[in-house]
Order: sequence, then structure tokens, then C-alpha cells
Amino acid sequence: MEESKYIPLEDIEIYQQAMEIGELVWNWVNVWDSFPKFRPGGQFVEAADSIAANISEGYGRFHFKDKRNFYYIARGSLSETKTWATKALQRNLLTSNDFESLYAKLQDLHLRLNKHIKSLPIT
Repeated sequence: MEESKYIPLEDIEIYQQAMEIGELVWNWVNVWDSFPKFRPGGQFVEAADSIAANISEGYGRFHFKDKRNFYYIARGSLSETKTWATKALQRNLLTSNDFESLYAKLQDLHLRLNKHIKSLPIT
């Protein structure tokens, strides 16, 4: 019988992408003036960080149903991050280039996360 290969969380591409997105958002919001930093910025950072946090929690779960639920939550946080990015652009807190770069990363992660969810066995 062949052993299944253990892959550390840090080596999983969707986790790496989510961590990168969280750091990008943090670095942008961290230099905003106090009102936008603590109002929409706080929500923006929390949503972006929640993507990786929920992927991590799902990864650590034993049952596939539990894993899937946390990946769904991560996908919801990803959608929320898109909304906060759009608001930041509309409020001139993000440049068009930063917005477009982030949005492309979010779109790619969204597709990869969907693929990962679909790859889980149904139990």
C-alpha cells in the first residue's frame, strides 16, 4: 500500500497566495491616514487576512466536510476583500495599478480555491 504524501501547509499554493494578499493589503493600509486606516482599512485587512486563516483552519481539519466549510468561508472572505478593494479604489485610497494587481491576484486565487474545493472527496 502506498503512503499518502504529507504536504506542509506552507507549501500549498493557495495558502501562499492568500498570505501574499494579506501582506499586500496590510502594507497599503498601514500607511493610510488614521480615519481610513481604522474604519474601512481595518475591515479590508481583516477580510484579506481571513482568507489565509480559514485556509489554514480547513487544512488542519480531519474530515473533508469540515475542510470544505472552512474553504467556503475563505472564499467568502476573498469576495469581501474584493469589495473592500473596490471601495478603497473609489475613495482614492488605492491607485488603479494597485487595485488591478490585487484584483487579478484575487481572481486567480478564487479560481484555484474553487478547484481545490472541488478536488475534495465527498463524504
